[in-house]
Amino acid sequence: MEQMDVTALGELLIDFTEHGVSGQGNPLYEANPGGAPCNVLAMLEKLGHRTAFIGKVGNDFFGQQLKKAIEGVGICADCLYMDHNVHTTLAMVHTFPDGDRDFSFYRNPGADMMLTLEEVPEERLKNTKIFHFGTLSMTHEGVRSATKMAVETAKAAGALISFDPNLRPPLWESLETAREQVLYGLSQCDILKISDNEIQWLTGKEDFSEGAAWILESYPIPLILVSMGKLGSRAYYQGKMVEAAPFLREDTIETTGAGDTFCGCVLHYILEHGLTQLSEANLLEMLNFANSAASLITTKKGALLVMPKREEIEAEIRKRQDG
Repeated sequence: MEQMDVTALGELLIDFTEHGVSGQGNPLYEANPGGAPCNVLAMLEKLGHRTAFIGKVGNDFFGQQLKKAIEGVGICADCLYMDHNVHTTLAMVHTFPDGDRDFSFYRNPGADMMLTLEEVPEERLKNTKIFHFGTLSMTHEGVRSATKMAVETAKAAGALISFDPNLRPPLWESLETAREQVLYGLSQCDILKISDNEIQWLTGKEDFSEGAAWILESYPIPLILVSMGKLGSRAYYQGKMVEAAPFLREDTIETTGAGDTFCGCVLHYILEHGLTQLSEANLLEMLNFANSAASLITTKKGALLVMPKREEIEAEIRKRQDG
């Protein structure tokens, strides 16, 4: 079996993003392919890596659209299953004036929750350099078991484990259950990408460095990345903290997929440079590249189909360096 650079497991869904109003004054929505794990893979594909996705969609119009979308950007869909009984998960994305957003999910159940232990492709997981996952595949017992088996299989085969909590509170029966599953992710991962509000929620610390220290006390994760939105991002690595400024833009439309784009760029950097001997200069270079890419995706609706090219990302960095 061909070795993949990154294999991800999780949700693949339709993000309905606001797209103006009709002549009758009704809101119009655009059906964008979405789901954090595949957004990460789409960014990696754009940067020349081989990726594969493990997940489930409904055998319906939207499921067919999603399969075509991920194949179109180059993601291997051999382990994308089609459920004949449960529909594809849908998310309505409400965008605020500053570009931030809120989600309403149609997932009770949704096809992404239906992945079973028997469907976890062990050979695929034994042939990947990095395995990436989040917590939307851990909200319910069946898919939670499948996710944990995938993590353990990839880890046993020597893959690096990448984890992004990507917390969506409405999808959990309780935030205590969510917390338990996030802590499981921390116990397994080599690379943690966590957002500013997530690290504050999880650790109870307002200060991000205090939050990172709280995590590292119990979970010796080699690389922790904190995405801070309009404040930029930080990396915590071997006792060092490196911070990079954001690339703020006046043409930002919405922030859907920015964190996933950032995460994909980080995994790209680790694939090229490894995880064991990163200098402060390496970390700053990685964060600047990831911040630049994340800023570019905020100028588009959706994320999966419109990831920025390496040349665009580097051009933004040069622009800043040239003042």
